[in-house]
Parts: sequence; C-alpha cells; structure tokens
Amino acid sequence: MASLIHLLLCSSLAMAMAVAANFYQDFDLTWGDGRAKFLNNGQLLTLSLDRTSGSGFQSKKEFLFGKIDMQLKLVPGNSAGTVTAYYLSSQGPTHDEIDFEFLGNLTGDPYTLHTNVYTQGKGNREMQFKLWFDPTKDFHTYSVLWNPRHVIFKVDGTPIRDFKNLESRGIPFPKNQPMRIYSSLWNADDWATRGGLVKTNWNNAPFTASYRNFYADACIWSSGISSCAPRNSSSAVPATARGWWSQEMDTPSQDRMRWVQKNYMIYHYCTDLKRFPQGFPPECSMT
Repeated sequence: MASLIHLLLCSSLAMAMAVAANFYQDFDLTWGDGRAKFLNNGQLLTLSLDRTSGSGFQSKKEFLFGKIDMQLKLVPGNSAGTVTAYYLSSQGPTHDEIDFEFLGNLTGDPYTLHTNVYTQGKGNREMQFKLWFDPTKDFHTYSVLWNPRHVIFKVDGTPIRDFKNLESRGIPFPKNQPMRIYSSLWNADDWATRGGLVKTNWNNAPFTASYRNFYADACIWSSGISSCAPRNSSSAVPATARGWWSQEMDTPSQDRMRWVQKNYMIYHYCTDLKRFPQGFPPECSMT
C-alpha cells in the first residue's frame, strides 16, 4: 500500500510538473527592453506596457497541430486602449494565424475577446465575445485545439468557436505552415476600446498581464520534420496516443458553444452585411 501511495504521489507530481511548464525553457522574451519578465524561477511570466513601449515573447519551438493551453490574468482596472494578444502564427505574406486578442476597457466594463483565423495571409474572420467572468481577478485558461479538421477556441475548457476544415469546398485551412506561439501587450487606443473613442490613461501605467501554466501537447516542427511523424518519415502522421488529433466536437461541447455564442458573442463577421456588401465570405454559408 505504501508503494502504491508513493507511486500515485510521484505520478501526480509528474503531471503537475508537466502542466506547470518552465517559461525559461519554452519561451524567449523578444521585445520591450526589460518590460517582459520571468518570475518565480520561470513559473510565471509578465508583460508590461507604459507610455514608452509594450513588450512581448515567443515560443522557442514551432508547432504543426496540437492542443495548447495558457493561463492568463489580464490587465486590471482601467485597461482601455490596451490589447493583450496571444496567438499562433507562421511568417510571411501568406502566413497562417490563430488569434486571441483581449481588448481592454474602462474600470467595471467587460473586456472584449477578439478571435480571428488567417489562412494563406487572409484574415477577416473576426468573432468577438464578452466573457462571463472578470478575467483580471484570477488566472483563466485559454486554449487552442488544432488538428487537421478543426481549430477550436476554448475558454476554461468551454468551446467558443470552431473553424472547420472546408478545403473540399474551396476554403483554405491552416495545415501546412508550422507556427510559433506569440504574445504581446501593446497600446492600440486608436481602435481597441469603443472604436478608438476611449484613449489609454497613462496615469494608470504600467499595465501588466500575467501568464502561467503553459502546456502544449503538440507536434513540434524542426528541420522540416514533425515530432509526430514516424521515424524515417517526414509526413505528419500522429502518434496514436495523441487523442486530440482526431477529436471532434461532441454534442455536449456543441451545446456549450451554442450557449456561449447565444449569450456572449457580440460580433460575427458572417452577419456584417455593411462590411461585405458584395456577399459574405463563402464559408459563412457552409457552417
């Protein structure tokens, strides 16, 4: 019995260590002149913004498919004009990108969660939400499940958006370009809050966002080869243990997503006729 308890404790510790990734090992601080910081021996990362500069970081590794989680605690108080961006992206004019952006607001008013998907350099697929909690009071988990059939955005495990692979019907899908994880905190008061009507109040600077518990169960891309590929093969065939590779939205997940979209979605590009007077993007009639 003692051996079993010891084994369970060791297993639990190993799982906890896997979740509580070390930011030193996984990320580089890329800009901000000291405004991005590793804290608590690499268990916590903070970004800050002042009148002079924002800050940012990126992952050391590139990924091509995976389940990626990050816990964030956003800028508290009067965050109007600020944007905290957390996203995956490749590089170049035909890049792919999967975006979470958190648009700040006046004290007491809710953040706007802005999502977007770029394929082959083309975005314009924005969906926006108000969150059903205060994202500045505690850490919350923001996740991307990215497999060959779906890009699913999740908040605390609840799906809020599903970008499906509709390549068979002529819609590009992000599946060929490995992406790094990026995050930045920056001033965007020309558009971020109420269309730019509310400006950043620099008396509240520095603004700070915090990150912890990064976790990636993902296919790492290196030298043209995926870690999910069999040996001596460059084709991205996943390991059988990676359940997310073939994961679909089951009925309870679809119900939860519909609940979020019914109650908390404030913008969907597929309903913006003023923006698309010549007709909505083709995927709007397919999902």
